[in-house]
Amino acid sequence: MKRIINTNDAPAPIGPYNQAVKSGHLIFTAGQIPVDPKSGTMVDGGIREQTIQVLENLKAVLESAGSTLADVIKTTVYLSNLEDFQEFNQVYAEYFGGESAPARSTVGVAALPKGALVEIELVAKS
Repeated sequence: MKRIINTNDAPAPIGPYNQAVKSGHLIFTAGQIPVDPKSGTMVDGGIREQTIQVLENLKAVLESAGSTLADVIKTTVYLSNLEDFQEFNQVYAEYFGGESAPARSTVGVAALPKGALVEIELVAKS
């Protein structure tokens, strides 16, 4: 059985999808970009500020599904500029550092929605 997850504490989907779907003991999120859920606009700043917003958005989605960032199993990261990789990693480690860090794939892409520098999707246990 699947359960649809949506929260006002993360940006509303901009297409025909949901913020997350819970199936059994797993939560699959849609990709999040650095949109402030209160204003609906992209956050100001560079990769650091954008990564923080993306991770805060994902945190809110997980919380609405009864989970936390500590329960994340796998992330997929999309960067529009791989030169941002080191600075991105510094922020990412603040949220997922240590031995319990999830598995991760990082992909360089030509462009992301709304000109975002980063997008992240994840799978977590519930």
